[in-house]
Amino acid sequence: MEKHEETVRAEVVISGRVQGVWFRGTTYDQARALGLMGWVKNRWDGAVQAVFEGPRSKVQQMVAWCHKGPRLARVESVDLKWKQATGEFGGFSITY
Repeated sequence: MEKHEETVRAEVVISGRVQGVWFRGTTYDQARALGLMGWVKNRWDGAVQAVFEGPRSKVQQMVAWCHKGPRLARVESVDLKWKQATGEFGGFSITY
């Protein structure tokens, strides 16, 4: 019998050269491929912000990906906060 994996929420702010390098679009593709819920958006300060909810191992994979991002990105830092999952999302979206 398969053990049920804990559902978690990660809130991240990714800083560096992360706008204008297809970071949101690639994050969307990665999150959808992992079956995660949540959103990603560009912030006014040049960072990218995202919320991921799903099984802990899949969310950890997504957070690890955020440390490198797409090919043209230069990630300088990832501010990560673990929270309790809310189940509020019906999918994963790009927010403006």
